[in-house]
Amino acid sequence: MKMKVLVAAPLHEKAIEVLKNAGLEVVYEEYPDQDRLKELVKDVSGIIVRSKPKVTKEIIDAAPSLKVIARAGVGLDNVDVEYAKSKGIEVVNAPTASSRSVAELAVALMFNIARKVAFADRKIREGAWPKKQCMGFELEGKTLGIIGFGRIGYNVGKIAKALGMNVLLYDVYKN
Repeated sequence: MKMKVLVAAPLHEKAIEVLKNAGLEVVYEEYPDQDRLKELVKDVSGIIVRSKPKVTKEIIDAAPSLKVIARAGVGLDNVDVEYAKSKGIEVVNAPTASSRSVAELAVALMFNIARKVAFADRKIREGAWPKKQCMGFELEGKTLGIIGFGRIGYNVGKIAKALGMNVLLYDVYKN
C-alpha cells in the first residue's frame, strides 16, 4: 500500500511529480478550510503546507497515521510544532527556500526608492512627466546598514556589494 501525502497548498507540478515518482500517493487540494482539512488528513502519512492552512492540535489528532508535516517555506508559525513532536511526528521546513528571493525583493525596493520608480510610474499614468521630481540617485557608493545578518541579510549585503555599495552590518549573533 502506497503512503499517502496531502499537498494542502500550491506546489509546482514538478514537485508533485517528484512525490509521485517516489511512490507516494498524492492528494492535492489548495488551502482547504479547517473542516475539510480534518477530513483530508484521516489517512495520510504526510502533509505539505505553505503559510496556510494551519496544522493545529485538532488537525494532528484527526490524522492517526501522520508521520511528517512539511512546510514548503521558512516559518512554522502555522504548525503546532510542539504538539506534533510530542506525538512523534517529524516537522520539517525549507529554511533557505526564499532567502535569495526575499533579498532580491529588498534590493528591488531599494531601487524603487532610489530611482523613484513607483512615483514616476504613477505620474506617467496620470499623463504627466515631472522630470525634476522623478530624478533619483544611484546606489553605487551609498552606504547600506543591515540589521540582522542571517540568510536574507547576507544575500542583501552580497547584492549591495556587487552594486558598489558600502555595507555596514549588525547582528546580535556572531557568525
